[in-house]
Amino acid sequence: MAQVLEFKLPDLGEGLTEAEITRWLVQVGDVVEVDQPVVEVETAKAMVEVPCPYAGVVTARFGEEGTELPVGAPLLTVAVGAPAGSPVGGGADGAAPGAGDAAGAGERSGNVLVGYGTAAAPARRRRVRSARPAPEPGPARGDGLPRADGPSHRQGPGREREPAWPGSPAPEGPVRLEDYTGQEGGPVRGAAAVEADGPVPVISPLVRRLARENGVDLRALAGSGPDGLILRADVEDAMRASAASAVRVAETGPAPAARGTAPALGATSGGPAGAGPGGGRTAAAGTRIPLRGVRGAVADKLSRSRREIPDATCWVDADATELMRARTAMNAAGGPKVSVLALLARICTAALARHPELNSTVDVEAREVVRLDEVHLGFAAQTDRGLVVPVVRDAHARDTESLGAELARLSESARAGTLTPGELTGSTFTLNNYGVFGVDGSTPIINHPEAAMLGVGRIVPKPWVHQGELAVRQVVQLSLTFDHRVCDGGTAGGFLRFVADCVEQPAVLLRTV
Repeated sequence: MAQVLEFKLPDLGEGLTEAEITRWLVQVGDVVEVDQPVVEVETAKAMVEVPCPYAGVVTARFGEEGTELPVGAPLLTVAVGAPAGSPVGGGADGAAPGAGDAAGAGERSGNVLVGYGTAAAPARRRRVRSARPAPEPGPARGDGLPRADGPSHRQGPGREREPAWPGSPAPEGPVRLEDYTGQEGGPVRGAAAVEADGPVPVISPLVRRLARENGVDLRALAGSGPDGLILRADVEDAMRASAASAVRVAETGPAPAARGTAPALGATSGGPAGAGPGGGRTAAAGTRIPLRGVRGAVADKLSRSRREIPDATCWVDADATELMRARTAMNAAGGPKVSVLALLARICTAALARHPELNSTVDVEAREVVRLDEVHLGFAAQTDRGLVVPVVRDAHARDTESLGAELARLSESARAGTLTPGELTGSTFTLNNYGVFGVDGSTPIINHPEAAMLGVGRIVPKPWVHQGELAVRQVVQLSLTFDHRVCDGGTAGGFLRFVADCVEQPAVLLRTV
C-alpha cells in the first residue's frame, strides 16, 4: 500500500516565517521526482522555487495561488510506492515512476531543506495508544490558510510523540499519514490553547525575540497559524493593541470602571457618539491592502529602525563636475562602462576605511558597538515588486570596475525578481541613490541593523561659485543618516566631508589606494 507523505513549507532561511504561493508547478496526479521544483513562492526576500524531497504522485495541494502560508504549513501530499491498481496511478509496474520509499527519497535528495534532511534515519514504526474517531472537518478558515480537512499539523491526544516542525530534529523513520491521524483518513487536531506548563507554539526565534524585546507574553496570545501557531503578525498585533491602549489611557484618563461607572458599549469619552478618542472622528472606510511579501518586509524593517535607532542626518552640496568628467574619460578609454553608482560605491568604501565607526552594528543585549571588518555594501533598488537592497559582498576588496560589474549583475537580478535570500541580506552599510527619482534630497531611514546610510540626490546644473567666479556646475546633494549610538556628529561630518571631497576632486581617491 502506498504511503502518503506530507510536504510542509520548509524554513527557507534568513529568519523567514511565511511565504506566498505565486505559481504551482505541478497538478494533482502529476508524477514528481526527488528535488523537482513543485511550487514557486514569494518570500519577503525573493522568489524561490521549492523542491520536493519525495518522489511519487501528487495527491493533494494546499492553498491557491496568492495564498500566504506560514513556515510549517502543508504544501502538498505525495503518494510514495503506490501498488499496482492504486487510484493514484503509476508506471507499468504499478509503482509511481521514480517513486521509492521515504528513506530512498531522502537518500537521493540533494537539496537540504530544514526539517527534510538528505539522509533518512532508520525506520521505526510509532505506536498509537488509542484510535480516536475523526471529528467533522471544520469550516473554511477566514485567514487565507487551507482548511483543516487533511492531515493535522500537530499531535492529537493519545499520540506517543509529535512530528517535528521544520527547524527541529527530523522524526525517526519515514513520515506516514497515520502519524498525523488518530485513524487512517481522519484528522486529529491538537488543542490550540497553550497550557500553563506546556510549550509555546512558536517556530521562529525572531518571533520570540520580537516578543521579548517588546514585553509581549507569548502565552497570552492565540496564534493565527495552523493549530494555534504564533506568527510574527500575532506579536505585532499585540504590540499595536498595547500601544493603542496606552494612547487611550493617556487621552481619556483612568478607565471608567475605576471611578465606579461603566460606559455603554461603543461609547468613548471626550466626544459625542461616533467620535474617536479626544473628540476626533472615526476613520473613514476605505480599501485595505495587506502588508505582506516585499511590502510587508519593508514596513517591518523600517518600523523597527525608527523604533530602535536614534538616528540623525547631516547633508552637504557638492560640485560633481570633475567626477562626471572623470567618468567620461574612463568610459572613453575602452573596457566596461563605469556607472556613477560604481564611482559612488568606491568612494563609500574609501570613506568607511577612514571612518570604520560607521561600518558597525549595535548589540543591544550586550550594550556593545560591534565594528565589522568587512564592508558588504547594500544599495537600494526600486523594482516592480517593491524596494529591495541587494548586497555587494566584500566591497572593500573590489576596485571600481569590479564594483560596477557586481552592481550591474545584482540590478538585473533585482529587476527580474531572481535575487536569492543570500543576495538580499548581510549588508553592513547602504548606498541610496534616490537621484534617479528626480529629487535633490532626503532623510533616509537606516537599514536596520546597520549604523548609517549615504543618500545621493540628482546631479543637475546649478549656479556655483568656482575659483572665485559664478559658473554653472554639476551639483549634487549628499546626505548621511547615522546611528548616534555608534559615533558623534564630528565623525559623521568627517565621513560626509570626505565623500564630498572625493566627488569634487576624484584624485583624492588616489591617496586611499
